[in-house]
Amino acid sequence: MAENTTAPSKQNFIRFDIFQRMEHFILLISFTTLAITGLPQKYASSSISLAILNLFGGIEKTRQIHHIAAAILLIVSIFHILSLLYRVFVLRSRLSMMPWIDDFKHLLQDIGYYLGVRKHKAYYGRFSYAEKVEYLAVVWGTVIMAITGFMMWNPISTARLLPGEYIPTAKVAHGYEAILAVLAIILWHFYNVHIKHLNKSIFTGKTTREDMEHEHPAELDQIESGDTAPIIPNQVLRKRQSIYFPVAFILTAVFGFSLFKFLTVEKTAITTVPPAERAQVFVPVTPTARPIPTQAPTPTLGAGIAVNTWLGTYDGLFRNRCSTCHGRTKVGGLTLATYQDALKGGDHGAAIVPGDPDASMMVQVQSQGGHPGQLSADELKSIIEWIKAGAPEK
Repeated sequence: MAENTTAPSKQNFIRFDIFQRMEHFILLISFTTLAITGLPQKYASSSISLAILNLFGGIEKTRQIHHIAAAILLIVSIFHILSLLYRVFVLRSRLSMMPWIDDFKHLLQDIGYYLGVRKHKAYYGRFSYAEKVEYLAVVWGTVIMAITGFMMWNPISTARLLPGEYIPTAKVAHGYEAILAVLAIILWHFYNVHIKHLNKSIFTGKTTREDMEHEHPAELDQIESGDTAPIIPNQVLRKRQSIYFPVAFILTAVFGFSLFKFLTVEKTAITTVPPAERAQVFVPVTPTARPIPTQAPTPTLGAGIAVNTWLGTYDGLFRNRCSTCHGRTKVGGLTLATYQDALKGGDHGAAIVPGDPDASMMVQVQSQGGHPGQLSADELKSIIEWIKAGAPEK
């Protein structure tokens, strides 16, 4: 469909309707939010990541925003599937985003053009092979991120169906797919579409004749020769819609229920712990005098293991607070899986230096505050005293 103006070169063509532009805008916002809140979690030891996490109110708030953006991305993906089915079944639109034999011919023709064998590039239709590859990459990336995101979001449910090793594997795949997606958007899509050619059609919905001649000459020939989709009679349109809408309603219910289960299938261990009892604490006005022992005995757990040791206290503390980043993933080269790993340290030095809290990276990082696995003041004080005592293992 074209809008005639006084100058043919300024003639505008409708390229995207309002629904396609809304899809793109929501996808843009949700993807950007996911990238900004996701990458700092992957590189949590970076100073830039810490600044971003603090900006969003800490690691937990950042994760909540990340989850909300993920839900929005899934919703717009469901809408895209339903709208695609409407265009194909009801409007009988061509599957212009799917690769065909002509796309491989266009690729060979472009290679010949860049090698100087041909005088001009291939004549693209509505979408070029590069745009189709990018579209399929978005589809593939969304599927991968949804599957791996579910596995990390619901690790207990995942472990009931798959071996536990799949969860850290999903974390690795999720992180590297995110990096690949961000680089593809910045280096490929954003540059080629919005900087190199300054294509604003996805925001305005229209493109000029000049752009059509340069980017989609084959589609322009089809429009001018009248080789476009015929107008569908109202009777036929209503008949197709009478079939589509019930099916779309069922699909919406199935997708909606699946999304609801995706978001609520699992409760964390924190929410399942029974709430602590509240009781008034009696404190006498005059404390009872007690003799001060000359040396406080060290409580033991049995088998020669004292409480203020690695095996008695700090192994479990670090596993609960730090294993997300410093378990198998070894952020910054540091893992706290064992006592020897803590003494060995990571890229920035030993996490624990027995007898020297100031030289221990654990104390240095935690003392700054704002760490994703930030310890409480009492926990940090206890660790410092433990290190001063030589950081005994057991």
